[in-house]
Amino acid sequence: MSARTPIHIDIVSDVMCPWCYIGQKRLEKAVSDVDDAIDVDVSWRPFQLDPTLPPEGKDRKTYLAEKFGSSERARELYTQVRQAGDAEGIPFDFDAIAVSPNTLDAHRLLRWAGSAGDGKQDKLAHRLFELYFEEGANIGDHEVLLGAAADCGMDTAIVEGLLKSDADRDAVRDEVEIAGKMGVTGVPCFIVENRYAIIGAQDSATLANALRQIAAAKEKGELDNPASG
Repeated sequence: MSARTPIHIDIVSDVMCPWCYIGQKRLEKAVSDVDDAIDVDVSWRPFQLDPTLPPEGKDRKTYLAEKFGSSERARELYTQVRQAGDAEGIPFDFDAIAVSPNTLDAHRLLRWAGSAGDGKQDKLAHRLFELYFEEGANIGDHEVLLGAAADCGMDTAIVEGLLKSDADRDAVRDEVEIAGKMGVTGVPCFIVENRYAIIGAQDSATLANALRQIAAAKEKGELDNPASG
């Protein structure tokens, strides 16, 4: 049996973005489809859909009224999201969400999970999506974040101390800024091998096909040098 081709994917995402949750589910299916030939490694990178939200967040109904005109209008717009979620086995419960959170601290936690190894970052991303979109939890609240960290096997004593500090606030903001300079204006954005960008929550078949093509190019050495212009 030949060795699987290693492929790295950076997922630029915000944990308050429903399409990012859908994108994670679809990527999981795509990875399962190519698992016999490709070894996929994933890192989560921060993006904030609304960095202007206060640290404590904002009442969800107020936020939706300001953004979409009314919560009823938002509910209409979320119809497509619900349908896509149903297809991926995600029971979105938007009505359970009381607070639209500032996700800076959630991204700090994801950053630390990335250094913890053992797939903790990917598990944490899933848990944060689950907490927010299925359980209506405020993922800007430190107690909620500590609970998520515990669920994913992180050292909560260390996490609690870090959350109380300003650790990595500027680093996360810098990454968000860099994503914008790279042209990322919407999420999810899958950056494969630091070279190819797949924008949006593409269906799993499209993602799997892209991974196969990129893996084949890597096997041939076509990714070793930048394409000549």
